[in-house]
Amino acid sequence: MFGAVLPQKKVRGPLRTYYRPYRSPGINQFYNLLFCDDFSLFANSEVAGPLAAVLSDAPDRETLQRIGNDLDAESRVRFLAFQRLHAMKVLVPRKRLLGTIIEWPQKDGLDVLAAFPDGKLRYINHSEKLAILESTPPDLIKQVDELERSSQFIVNNYGPWGMPRLPPPKGDLIRMNFLVSDGLYFAQGSYGALMADRYAPPALNAAAQLLRILVDAAFANGRNRVLH
Repeated sequence: MFGAVLPQKKVRGPLRTYYRPYRSPGINQFYNLLFCDDFSLFANSEVAGPLAAVLSDAPDRETLQRIGNDLDAESRVRFLAFQRLHAMKVLVPRKRLLGTIIEWPQKDGLDVLAAFPDGKLRYINHSEKLAILESTPPDLIKQVDELERSSQFIVNNYGPWGMPRLPPPKGDLIRMNFLVSDGLYFAQGSYGALMADRYAPPALNAAAQLLRILVDAAFANGRNRVLH
């Protein structure tokens, strides 16, 4: 099953969706920020530059288009710009991948891996430890590139979901979310079902390899680490 954020009647942004799969309020906010479907989360702190333009009460269409199409801008800000344009009934480019977010339930929590084309990586361990990388380390570039290529291949073959984001997966369901210029896409199923799918295995394998390296690097000392 694949998925997109519906346009709102207001031009502020997409419909707000907020879930709480973790005990910590801070981790829950971190988790929801990954998906960029609640503009108010980004407006809770001081903002400047492109993000300020995207969050403006009187957005300028040309500015939003410039930000969305800027390959050097932060990927999530680009996604927000496109979603703002979408809410304004402005046509946006189709199928430009701006982020891959894998949700993988564990017995005692939820593992989440997010990779963005700008090189940023985010990981939430089911134990509520975090890894935050502002740029991709050299030893992860191969896995990140493969995840991006295989994610784009999935996006190229499907369409946006057309409804707000679903609650986090549970049990044996794994969800592969894709932030795309024209909305939220996703694939969901058990590990066996996804590995039997025509398109999902390369992305799932790349994510698994990336996770193994990332977990070893980030949590070797048993504490949260912010990596740059």
